[in-house]
Amino acid sequence: MSRKTNGLFAAKKMLIKRALFKKRRVNPLEKAKYDPLENANQAKGIVLNKTEREAKQPNSALRKCVTVQLSKNGKSIVAFLPGNNASKFVNEHDEVMVEGIGGIKGKSKGDIPGVRWKVIQVNGQSLNALIRGKLERARK
Repeated sequence: MSRKTNGLFAAKKMLIKRALFKKRRVNPLEKAKYDPLENANQAKGIVLNKTEREAKQPNSALRKCVTVQLSKNGKSIVAFLPGNNASKFVNEHDEVMVEGIGGIKGKSKGDIPGVRWKVIQVNGQSLNALIRGKLERARK
């Protein structure tokens, strides 16, 4: 177990430890190379198709997801549809806004393997408001 050094000549050793710790962190510009959202919090895209993903053990649910092609760079991602009957409000070729699902270090969260994003808006309307009945689905 490494503990903090103390003593008359401890400052140099602490500076060296700090420098080693800093080197282990991922540079945000480096992360952008493999991040489909390119370090943005949210991104818009077009729904290509609706899919269902099996949850990890011990759950046996089918989680509703959509495949989204991002408009900023053309990359395809899989996004989760949160809420009951959310898949009824999303159709193919709809414009959706996606954001991170909230897992640690941008990874997947909960029992949905490989899904790192969730849908928050459909055609400019909040998905949460549509599910709760506060808004009616816009006609295109």
